[in-house]
Amino acid sequence: MEPDTTPAFDRSPSGAGTVSALARDIPPFIAMDFLERAQTLERAGRSILHLAAGEPDFETPRPIIDAAKRALDLGQTHYTHSMGLPELREEIALHYRRKYGVTVSPEQIIVSSGTSPILILVFMAICDPGDEIIISDPHYACYPNAIRSARGIPVKVRVTEENGFRFDLEDLRAALTPRTKAILVNSPSNPTGIVLRPDDLAAVAAVGPLVISDEIYHGLVYGEREHTILEFTDRAVVINGFSKAYAMTGWRLGYVILPKDLVRPVQKLQQNLFICASSFGQRAAITALREGEPFTRQMAAAYDERRRFILSRLREIGLGVKVEPTGAFYVLANASHIHPNSYALASDILERVGVATTPGIDFGDGAEGYLRFSYATALPRIREAMDRLEAYVRDPAMRPGN
Repeated sequence: MEPDTTPAFDRSPSGAGTVSALARDIPPFIAMDFLERAQTLERAGRSILHLAAGEPDFETPRPIIDAAKRALDLGQTHYTHSMGLPELREEIALHYRRKYGVTVSPEQIIVSSGTSPILILVFMAICDPGDEIIISDPHYACYPNAIRSARGIPVKVRVTEENGFRFDLEDLRAALTPRTKAILVNSPSNPTGIVLRPDDLAAVAAVGPLVISDEIYHGLVYGEREHTILEFTDRAVVINGFSKAYAMTGWRLGYVILPKDLVRPVQKLQQNLFICASSFGQRAAITALREGEPFTRQMAAAYDERRRFILSRLREIGLGVKVEPTGAFYVLANASHIHPNSYALASDILERVGVATTPGIDFGDGAEGYLRFSYATALPRIREAMDRLEAYVRDPAMRPGN
């Protein structure tokens, strides 16, 4: 398995330019580019149906908002401990004990300003230049660039729909080198929507390196139960947060559960780079964990209805979905028979019929030819989007370049 060293950053002499090689060569987050293009079209008067962004269309539950308001009224607007409010860390530990039956100390938990900063903190804490992190291909679009920002190298292991988008253990072991620092798993997954089984997680844990488990979509599962990596090994890093399960994307709150030897290194990085998470946001997060579960269940039920509808319609239209998503709110559909270039196809669909999707290439070479559809939008709008998509697919004149 070859390490993915792209982009190949130039070793320009110091002072040769204002912009660093990292900033110059980092690829864009294509999902955001498509969202922003869709918004531009909307401002010009176009009717756009948004199936690109991975953002809940639900409002943050009222008890959570009220808790933030109380905190503001009480003047709780100052710095907190760099690791997060002790009460919140205790509540997170209780949540993992109650839901998964695992015991973690609040002193192993650090709260930060979303899971994206946490990814960078963790990669910075474990990577020296040239160290490797194994990820799947397809994968969440930002993983490779977060690894590179910490001077690491993402090593991509192909997973296919024939194997349910799960790691083949032989391929995984073949990717190990003396520079391997961790294996990253994401369940429920973005972009595939798969939920890893207990035996999948146990097998990855048994491979040997540290396991980093991105569990941000926990709570949004359909017909099966999600599992934390901590049920199978203590030598793991868990990344989770409040954006998806509690419709709190704009609150920017996440947390990490760390092995004891990584707590102080990550804390020092947090102190220097982010100081602490929002104080009143952390107060609201306590309420989310204590009172938010009924709201999460309601959202999951709505997502499940949308999931079943969009799966049916995509198949009727002729897009391939061999692996049904059972978590998160995404469908990765094979559209290679319509056009092999997913970027060109998604662009054409957006411009011609006003349906915003995300091209599979955003998620790695293993997703080229696919389109990712987010069903985090209301069912009537999904229905209209599928009707527009069907009209596009049925008309041979509607193809990139025609």
